[in-house]
Amino acid sequence: MLAPPDPPFMARLRNGVADGHALVLMGNFEVEDRWARNEIGLPRLAFGSASPVVNRMDELALLLAGPGDCVLMKEAPDPDHLQHLTELGFALPRVVTPDRQNPAATVTDDALRDPALLAELARLGDRGFHLLPHGTSEGEERLATTGGIPLATPPAAVCKEVNSKVYSRRLAERTGLRQPLGWACSDLAELDDAVDRASALLREGRTVVLKDAYGVSGKGIAVVTDPARLEKLHRKVTALARKRPDARLGLVIEEWVAKKADYNYQLTVRRDGSAHFDGVKRALTRDGVHKGHLIPSGLDAGQLDEIRAAARTIGRELAADGWFGVVGVDAMTGQDDTLYPVVEINARNNMATYLSSVQDRILPAGSVGLVREYPLTLGRPLAYKNLRDAIGDLAWTPENGSGLLVNAFATVNAARDASRASFDGRLYGVVVAPDDRTLHQLDERIAHRLDMIARETQS
Repeated sequence: MLAPPDPPFMARLRNGVADGHALVLMGNFEVEDRWARNEIGLPRLAFGSASPVVNRMDELALLLAGPGDCVLMKEAPDPDHLQHLTELGFALPRVVTPDRQNPAATVTDDALRDPALLAELARLGDRGFHLLPHGTSEGEERLATTGGIPLATPPAAVCKEVNSKVYSRRLAERTGLRQPLGWACSDLAELDDAVDRASALLREGRTVVLKDAYGVSGKGIAVVTDPARLEKLHRKVTALARKRPDARLGLVIEEWVAKKADYNYQLTVRRDGSAHFDGVKRALTRDGVHKGHLIPSGLDAGQLDEIRAAARTIGRELAADGWFGVVGVDAMTGQDDTLYPVVEINARNNMATYLSSVQDRILPAGSVGLVREYPLTLGRPLAYKNLRDAIGDLAWTPENGSGLLVNAFATVNAARDASRASFDGRLYGVVVAPDDRTLHQLDERIAHRLDMIARETQS
């Protein structure tokens, strides 16, 4: 007898982290900026507010949630976008928003400033809803406590600890998962020792990379080829640590691996300690910044087996450390096709998470998909109905089974500024096609049409 098929992602997630209760999802992206507070890493500008575009990535949660869930967003979605999604057959969740939003603030901070929204969260909590943020810091913990709604995640301290690159490195070391030669540093003695070892590599003509424990989106990383530069960074980090004895040092130093490809795989660790492997995708990155995913991943059978085995090991270790929830793991292959199954562990939702419900619906077996952001430079705000007209026959529909599905539109106009002649936005979407060649052609045609409509707003 065949085993029953896996339930859809959101059903598994609700059962695993909230005992089957409905969820209030919240897309507080770049939560790493909160986790990095009171941590010593590479010298850089003080942590500030995330960009308005990043803050409006909260709309990605709209197509992750089910119709019985809620999504807490900074602003209501464009009504024409909602209408289009409904016409395509998507059953959408209820959306709740604060009475006003600050573009420079996270959705968490906007929500904490609105007593009426906090009261609504309390009513949802009374009905059994659980709050599921993108990632949980002390801010989301305060929102749950103030709003009277239980969290569907571990405490913020556990989330922060598991998300650290120091934690990832040490988990791989103790379990024997392959990783580049390197060292985790959580105090000055460990840093001194790691710098000595890394300097020896540099003198042999090799390259090393320094990573902040909570770096994200290409921030907090330094590639070093010169022993003098490494020593300069060493002195600066040491000075920072001695100035702030109350703060914790968090750095990883590794030998640089010339990579062939990036991958991201996801697992869900349930409250009972069991884990489910959710899948693997090829990750598209530029200068360390995530730009999208390709489906399928292109990994061979042996590499897929190794990824699944690594996921089982990581799930077991995370559960033992008190973690439950969605975990995204970055992996890579070197130029010689050697697989490094743990580059870092992300103890939060990841970009692939927001595709999970959509993938169940629009990417049947045998099709290929490209998940990406399209950059747009606009002279004035772009309405969704105009975007829809511009995409035209290249839009995904259930009938044609291929084309572009827009899964976040709020990021297009998020950075609008009446005092400037133009502003930069991003459109997030999923392109579906029957084969790689058609996928590439569709992507090029979509990018061209978006460029044309962006130019029209500049005239």
